[in-house]
Amino acid sequence: MKLFGGTIGWRANKQDTVTTSITEAELLALAQAAKESMFISRLITELGVNLDNRGIIIQCDNVQTIRLINADVALLQTKLRHVDIHNHWLRQEALANRISVRHTPTTEMIADGLIKALPAQQFQKFVMQVGLVDINDKIQERKFKELTAEDFVRAEEQLDGGRAE
Repeated sequence: MKLFGGTIGWRANKQDTVTTSITEAELLALAQAAKESMFISRLITELGVNLDNRGIIIQCDNVQTIRLINADVALLQTKLRHVDIHNHWLRQEALANRISVRHTPTTEMIADGLIKALPAQQFQKFVMQVGLVDINDKIQERKFKELTAEDFVRAEEQLDGGRAE
């Protein structure tokens, strides 16, 4: 989950519910992501942070799942009632423009960095996508900014004292 370009939440867990297809599993995961995103959105709004009104954008790499959510008529044929309920709820939220499910190629899915062992190059891409930084660099930058003119004079005196010997 990202807000203002920074990662604020994530989850990688084994799905508890047994499904008979990848599409059904994706529907359940999307429903959970949508519910959590809506909760965070309401919480942030209550705290007085002004969010843009573009709604919640959820990324998905399964084209079939996106078609099911954006279809005018429910197309999912399943005997799993709980999956059907999630499908109808997602469609309702999409029609009301509270969520938008967009296709993102598998290679661009940030979540893969949480659930798969990645080669070094892909791991570096993941680190950039999530917005992680080396905290040591930030600490050094902060210390340098906090230096006063007196600190520079003291350092210069120490250097001059070392040369005189």
